[in-house]
Amino acid sequence: MIISLPDTTTRQIAEALLNARDSYSLATGRVLTLLVVADARDDIDDILATLRTATRQHPARVVVMILGDETASTSLDAQVLVAADAGASEMVVMHLRGELTAHLDAVITPLLLPDTPIVTWWPTAAPMRPSEAQLGSIAQRRITNTRRNVTDNALLRATTGYTTGDSDMMWSRITPWRGVVASALDRCPDARVTAVEITGPPEDPSVDIAAGWLAQALELNVTRIASSQADADGLPIKRLALSSHIGEILVEVHDPQTVKVTVPGYPETFVALSSRTDAECLAEELRHLAPDTTYGRALDGLARVHATSRDLI
Repeated sequence: MIISLPDTTTRQIAEALLNARDSYSLATGRVLTLLVVADARDDIDDILATLRTATRQHPARVVVMILGDETASTSLDAQVLVAADAGASEMVVMHLRGELTAHLDAVITPLLLPDTPIVTWWPTAAPMRPSEAQLGSIAQRRITNTRRNVTDNALLRATTGYTTGDSDMMWSRITPWRGVVASALDRCPDARVTAVEITGPPEDPSVDIAAGWLAQALELNVTRIASSQADADGLPIKRLALSSHIGEILVEVHDPQTVKVTVPGYPETFVALSSRTDAECLAEELRHLAPDTTYGRALDGLARVHATSRDLI
């Protein structure tokens, strides 16, 4: 069910949302308010599809603010989506132009659910300091997507602008991979890792944050090698080599759906592992509303990561 509200107000949107939910919506027990800040030039259909999938596990009130021309006449057009068009949630899509683009906090206030956590997601471009942005300052959790904004020195922004409660989908993108690495190390708990090399595409921030995680966890400098492969939809980390006194522990891509794990004293194993979608990453972020302290430590570990242009793959 889609209800169009051209040239409207937030009061009219709130009334339409209440009436539609009582009549059509399947959403019950909404657990949070999810605020989404997008640009009119973004792929809005893709963002909405991601939201429908990710929030099936986390019924929410989703408010998508699409920012248009700030110099245009002030106007607000909206759509209220419920039932099948909103997944398991209820969704408001607002197109803002003119002065409204500079007053998002005032626009959103009448639409916030009472007594529920607030999460803000920037699916593409994000502010330098999310916690100080209009909608970041009212949120318990702030989620960015550096992978979609690699041209704006986004990794540096994530590091310098970090505040407790921030996280980025480059981190949740490698959660299964980190599990494989931890399992490999658990097989040889007495191994003393002495050197670390990690290989992946030069423009993929997931490789860098993985290197930071390893640097912090192992208290070692990490060599970050740029691979010649540029596979936007494949596994981001092509090869990890952990040198130790018992031999080399390897986790490397075998094919687009599998990684090969080599541990001294054990037969080679193959683990099913594929690249995660934005919807899967966002769903994971919404499962953990407490601050992700491990992500913060991984950002700290970036200071011990040293890049090289040597191509191995």
